Amino acid sequence: MENQEEGFGRRENGPLRRVRARVLIGSVAGCAVLGGVLWALPWERPGEPAGPSPGALARAAVGAGVPADPAGLAELIDEREEHVRARPRDATAWAVLGTAYVEQGRRLGDPAFYPRAERALRRSMSVRPRRNVGALTGLAALSNARRDFPAARRWAERARELEPRRWTTYPLLIDACTGLGEHAAAKRMLDRLTGLRSGPAVLARAAWVYRDRGWREDAAASLADAAAGAREPAERAAYVERAGQLAWERGDPRVALRHFREALRLDAGLGPALAGRGRALAALGRTGEALDAYRAALARQPLPGHALELGELYESLGRGEEAREQYGLLRERVRDATAAGADEELVLGRYEADHGDPRAAVRRLRAEYARQPGTEVADALGWALHRAGRSEEGLRYAVRATDAERGGGVRSAVFMYHRGMIERELKRYGAARRHLAEALRINPHFSPLHAPAARAAAQELGDPPDVRPPELAG
Repeated sequence: MENQEEGFGRRENGPLRRVRARVLIGSVAGCAVLGGVLWALPWERPGEPAGPSPGALARAAVGAGVPADPAGLAELIDEREEHVRARPRDATAWAVLGTAYVEQGRRLGDPAFYPRAERALRRSMSVRPRRNVGALTGLAALSNARRDFPAARRWAERARELEPRRWTTYPLLIDACTGLGEHAAAKRMLDRLTGLRSGPAVLARAAWVYRDRGWREDAAASLADAAAGAREPAERAAYVERAGQLAWERGDPRVALRHFREALRLDAGLGPALAGRGRALAALGRTGEALDAYRAALARQPLPGHALELGELYESLGRGEEAREQYGLLRERVRDATAAGADEELVLGRYEADHGDPRAAVRRLRAEYARQPGTEVADALGWALHRAGRSEEGLRYAVRATDAERGGGVRSAVFMYHRGMIERELKRYGAARRHLAEALRINPHFSPLHAPAARAAAQELGDPPDVRPPELAG
């Protein structure tokens, strides 16, 4: 019963049954995503204890595209840096080093690692310009980390042309297609991935595709299986943290908090879990603890999105000066990211729409949507247009973000709130009432700043009028 309460239900539709069938058929290989990589690593030598070193484990994780232990990742980077200094013509070593820099930058929320990653990966390409699949997939991972989804798809497609059965390319393509709003293409890439590989990493990737299509029970069950099968604590923590995200998105902060705590027990420095704790604690009214959790998240992983959330929490508490301090940090982090080649236009556009200059938000987000028209960008652009006084145009994008037939399959309280408020402004009261109620049904705690506004607007609109049918003649 507890597992069902935590979103680990076992209802299986066709896609999930197919993934699980492959897991059972290939249980030995499937439960050891890293095993095939680890087998080839020469860590055992006479006089040394048996078993892989942390750096070898990190190299396997990086090669498989799964989260790596922080200490092992640092060891791997040090070892590869020393290696390429001694052997600068080793293209494989440069590719491993570059991909490790990507993972380190992603984990720390530090875009300064991305230029280093690009230099290492391009050095690998210059040493081996032909059939260098390791460097190509590293460049795809770097582009996804920078939120440059068109480039990520180009690099990953080049890698796939060379080795179409290399399974680690397909998660990169899934991320790129999702960022571009091409959810049907992401599902096709998932189908090809599950035809090549089973195991925790594949189940976790499948879960997020299911989540984006609105299949929340399947997503939760798939993540539960991924976490159960993960061998290393850092990998398992990442999957448990994602289960927390799912619980939060469906409006269950207590279950979300349990997941985030478990993730932090496994990996004490996991930034998304620290921010998730802040979100859940704020929803439960434990504001002091929530503030501490957000501060810890920013100390570990100072992402602009975390600063925006903390700023809005301060604003909801009437602490304007502290909110402005966080918004200043957001701008500073966006500048750092831009200098490192990363794209933070989405979070900056969201900030400008609600707390800055909505017209500037429209300019930024319109350019972003033209380049990579993902669902999140559609929602943000629609809201920015509304805030800038162009609600009729904004509604088109809000519909795009929330209409499953147009790619907006994810069940997002924020997206529904935006659509409902835009419809309210346009005097489409029936639709506004319906979508505001849906936002609060999905997650009544979705924002300390905006959820109260949604409740107030829904209360103002009231219940639908009691329209009785005309009396039948005779």
